[in-house]
Amino acid sequence: MKCEEMLNETIKALNNLRERVPLTQCITNKVTVNDCANALLAIGASPLMSDEVLEQREIVSIEQALVLNIGTITQSQAGSMFIAADEANKTDTPIVLDPVGFGVSNYRNTVVSKIAKDNKITVVRGNMSEIKAMCSYFGFLDNLDLTKAKGVDVADSDVISEDNLENNARIVKELANGLSTTVMASGPIDIISDGRETYTIKNGDGLMPRITGSGCMLSSIVGGFVGSNDNPLIATIAAGLAMGISGEIAAEYSRENNLGSGSFRNILIDELYKINKDTILKRAKLEKLEL
Repeated sequence: MKCEEMLNETIKALNNLRERVPLTQCITNKVTVNDCANALLAIGASPLMSDEVLEQREIVSIEQALVLNIGTITQSQAGSMFIAADEANKTDTPIVLDPVGFGVSNYRNTVVSKIAKDNKITVVRGNMSEIKAMCSYFGFLDNLDLTKAKGVDVADSDVISEDNLENNARIVKELANGLSTTVMASGPIDIISDGRETYTIKNGDGLMPRITGSGCMLSSIVGGFVGSNDNPLIATIAAGLAMGISGEIAAEYSRENNLGSGSFRNILIDELYKINKDTILKRAKLEKLEL
């Protein structure tokens, strides 16, 4: 799909979200749960933030999307995730997986790998270190000849830039193919691939990683978009554009008015509420990669 066509499809995806108001359940990071709920409300979705194991099957049966974020994972929360994911697969409810800190501990690796192996995942959204670690853990990195990548450790090649874009994009594409899903690696440049087509988004701002929760908010928003649209690639790109453009505008306003990161966080949520067709068409920095 050409970029112009994709851009038009992402605008339709935003309209679908706001018309359908998808009920989006997030079993998520305790540190950022409030920000995730507010981001979903701002973009036009309906958040549900339960992680109680005893009600997971009932809740999943009525929702439109399930977001699993392992940022502050506990045994009880992992149990809820396993049950919710199982029910989501039975009801064809899309699942967004945010593998926060994958590669840091065996426990995180075990939880994420069980979710990914036992269920059909609609979208994996993480930073490049997490995506690379997953690709290595599942053995998909062995299929690639990467001249610049340095394995799963946090390194210069894990910060997506023009210099390492092609190598990192190939890793994202390989994981998408390996897991039969759509993968989004977010950073200074976002990379999104469904294994067939690969796109980049160059919107965003350096203030975004200066607040806790920008990545968690993005994963939650992806959930809202996939819960209201049939095409996960289009939905994920739409979420990335909405978040990146909103972050840019919020950062510009914050700097112009000598505001700090706390104010930026609130303005970011305001801009998610205000994002529209005209703003997307004017500011989107979307490109297609041929790999």
